[in-house]
Amino acid sequence: MAPFNVLILEDDAILALDLATIVCCWTDANVTSCRSIEQAKRALGGAFDLALLDIDLEDGKSYEIATSLKERNLPFAFVSGAATDETPEHLRDVAFISKPYSQRAIEKLISSASGGRRHP
Repeated sequence: MAPFNVLILEDDAILALDLATIVCCWTDANVTSCRSIEQAKRALGGAFDLALLDIDLEDGKSYEIATSLKERNLPFAFVSGAATDETPEHLRDVAFISKPYSQRAIEKLISSASGGRRHP
């Protein structure tokens, strides 16, 4: 079975590590963590099965990354403390997990995106 690849876009190193830990405990995944929009743009050249995006980053908002993922039909969710009503109209149907998030909410999203694959 091919590895499950997850992109995490989060500028808070502790939150990024927490998300990566949840992902890796739930499924056998390769995680790529990015702290900026520019890093994420470079990382998007790779293949991802799921992306977890904070909205507010030090170098802007992740809406451009989200739009690119949506256009490519790649599953993603916002994991953010931002207000949901500030999300652009074309991204309002995207899964949104508010900070502080629960581990269970992240696990449910991963399970859905990975087709239920669990860590062996």
